[in-house]
Amino acid sequence: MPQPFARITRRRALTGATAGLVAFGLLLWWLLPLGETTQKGRVTISTGASTGVYETYGKLLKKALARDLPDLGVTLTGSEGSWDNVERVATGKADFTITAADAVAKYQREKLPGAASLRGCARLYDDYMQLVVPRSSSVKSVADLRGKKVAVGGERSGVRLIAERVLKAAGLDIDKDVTPVGIGIDTMPTALKSQKIDAFFWSGGLPTNHVRELSKAYPIRLVELGSLVDKLHDQGGESRYYRAAVMPADAYPYAQQGKAVSTLAVANLLVTTDRTDPGLTEAMTRTVIDSRDHIGTQVHAAQLVDLRTAVYTDPLALHEGARRYYRSVKP
Repeated sequence: MPQPFARITRRRALTGATAGLVAFGLLLWWLLPLGETTQKGRVTISTGASTGVYETYGKLLKKALARDLPDLGVTLTGSEGSWDNVERVATGKADFTITAADAVAKYQREKLPGAASLRGCARLYDDYMQLVVPRSSSVKSVADLRGKKVAVGGERSGVRLIAERVLKAAGLDIDKDVTPVGIGIDTMPTALKSQKIDAFFWSGGLPTNHVRELSKAYPIRLVELGSLVDKLHDQGGESRYYRAAVMPADAYPYAQQGKAVSTLAVANLLVTTDRTDPGLTEAMTRTVIDSRDHIGTQVHAAQLVDLRTAVYTDPLALHEGARRYYRSVKP
């Protein structure tokens, strides 16, 4: 017959073993969050015009996602720019995109399909409005474009949106006072050199490779735009997203010849919809922030992505997944 002491010893041993297993389980749960799974499936990112900043950023982001989320398939699709990108994401043709804040605000104001579903993930970097003319041009201000052939971007581009407002601020009608040419940054430099256009507007991060390469091969000049900011704000609506800015003298050294140029800037946002899974959005936002330095080696404007300002995605509310990420890294 078992002795009382033996029964007590076995009971204590069993209790101790159970406590040990519980402690080990808690430690394992803390070290390896079992509920967290690798993102799988496919996503589509709408980028921009061929060889433009949005397209280059998208390609580099795809590489970063392949490293961070190897089980996630990523498809990149080109577009005409910001306006095209907003529409694609809002209507489910793409899952994520980069677009300018003014384009988002216009889409919302017009209550176009899917506008209410749009959400922000991060404020990325600013686009700078650039008006480029030959160095010998008589154009010294936007008002001097009257009667000129001016490239203003594609119909669904962000460049077109801003160019129309800038011309209006200078007292010009885009359809009556200039001859608008609907081409993108991939063909604007060649058109300027061959005198098919007299000037072109471009909105992009600094420096934009096409403008930089053009400045090395052909004498160009950048026309100041900053003096129009008050008249732009007087237009109301989306124009409030433009701010006065300065292109530093070293943005395009060959064109600026040591002089800074006043201009306008507008924020770029990483955008999705409330239909996107929070876990995926959190992971996407994390990769965008963490890959800043890597992407910034080729897209210099991306170096300005800042965790402290990325959370401000006005006019869009933050996606729940993005909010979760920012909370996780909050000091």
